[in-house]
Amino acid sequence: MTTQRRLTMSLGEALFTQRAIRRFKQDPISDEDLGHILESAIRAPSGGNRQPWHFVVVREANLRTQFAPLYREAWWAKRKDEGIGGPEDIPAKLQPAMRLADEIGQAPVLVLVCATSKGAGAIGSVIPAAQNLLLAARALGIGGTITTLHPQVEERVHQLFHIPETAQIVYCLPLGYPRGRFGPTQRRPLSEVCSYDQWSRQA
Repeated sequence: MTTQRRLTMSLGEALFTQRAIRRFKQDPISDEDLGHILESAIRAPSGGNRQPWHFVVVREANLRTQFAPLYREAWWAKRKDEGIGGPEDIPAKLQPAMRLADEIGQAPVLVLVCATSKGAGAIGSVIPAAQNLLLAARALGIGGTITTLHPQVEERVHQLFHIPETAQIVYCLPLGYPRGRFGPTQRRPLSEVCSYDQWSRQA
């Protein structure tokens, strides 16, 4: 079955029930569904149609186990940059992300979304592919979330996955069947985040 035919969930349902999923069941994701997810990712638009992306799909348990402490180190390095000293200082809204930092190696699949060159332009062209990937995963009942690393671990992650120095890791997306539910999501009202013609003219 083609990817286009496999993804039967309506766009509206996918958009309005997609949420950050950070707790995963141990059920494996099939090769077929991973293929559909990645085929969807590469349908995203990019500047000049350059398609400057590369996806490192990590399924091997040993590699996920090796990556886990690097991710945790990166997560806490970012918190240190924010002036947060330890778990006792973590606000409630970051508690789920802290748990993911401890459990990310248990996600059945990790996808490192990379740009094949460095710079803001390459990153900007990769971002739509990551959203396509997450929407396709949602349509298949698979959850995930966008995470980033920290320069403190970047070189070691490159070495672990044999990523060339000329490429940069934009996102790390853990994927799996959720322990919990998808949406509905809570978002600030449009009137608070949108204006017409000028910043001060509310939608």
